[in-house]
Amino acid sequence: MGNFADVLIVEGKKKNSVLVVGLDPDIKFFPDFLLENVNSSSNESITNAIYEFNKIIIDAVANQVVAVKPQLAYYEVYGSYGIRALEKTITYARSKELIVINDAKRGDIGSTSAAYARAFLGNGTISGDMVTVNPFLGSDGYMPFIEAAKENNKGLFLLLKTSNPSSYEIQDLKLENGELLYFKMAKEIEKLACETIGINKYSFIGAVVGATYPEEAKKIRNMLPHSIFLVPGFGIQGGKAEDTSVFFDENGNGAVISSSRGIIYSYMNDKDDWRKTTETEMHRYITEAATKAKEQINEIRFTKVT
Repeated sequence: MGNFADVLIVEGKKKNSVLVVGLDPDIKFFPDFLLENVNSSSNESITNAIYEFNKIIIDAVANQVVAVKPQLAYYEVYGSYGIRALEKTITYARSKELIVINDAKRGDIGSTSAAYARAFLGNGTISGDMVTVNPFLGSDGYMPFIEAAKENNKGLFLLLKTSNPSSYEIQDLKLENGELLYFKMAKEIEKLACETIGINKYSFIGAVVGATYPEEAKKIRNMLPHSIFLVPGFGIQGGKAEDTSVFFDENGNGAVISSSRGIIYSYMNDKDDWRKTTETEMHRYITEAATKAKEQINEIRFTKVT
């Protein structure tokens, strides 16, 4: 019987894509046409613009990506109006047959963690298909998400080696036995992954491993042969296409590569007058950027097969 890792792989094969586009809407970077009805003191008007922005992105990338990844902070900052924009965005993405990965990085203990798991992996209005989870509170912080994902045939990505420059401050700490902390976490993930393998030999329990750390990723890939990696940091953060090959197996599976700003704000590239960008131009820039990223990644991931 398959699991959500199988769904992710099958959808990726349909579109010949492992690209994920982040939906990180920041109105400071919106073209003027999206701001015509925005009042800076009105969260409702701001979030209406955010939803329109997201729809343009989703329409532009729907044929090029396997999933979209809303970063929840950009919605929660606007309170209930922001959550409503998130709900509408999830509904719209699903109408385009896209997988939704909520980048929530949640984690707590006991019943609170279970409530987060129901919110993001249940059947509620902000529930997606997958969610990012912070495992560093311990097993009682992430096991409720694993249980909810299994119950609802969904998936999750546990933070492991993240793309931010300061990740080493905690994740690379040495334990008493000399082992790095994120290696210890990888071993725990692999134990769980081995118990939940699907048709394509992957678990619905994935890991977040940054594109900005390709050498570390080689070691992690060997430690986690049954987990799909969500790979942030591609593009503006410094992750290069040629570095992504280490994340994939011999069949070009095993990872989804995320890009946000480099695609959704591509209309700003080398343009002093980007605020005058029209909706048609915005759509074209984003489609072209997503297509280019998809092709760059595919060239690398399938190179390993030959």
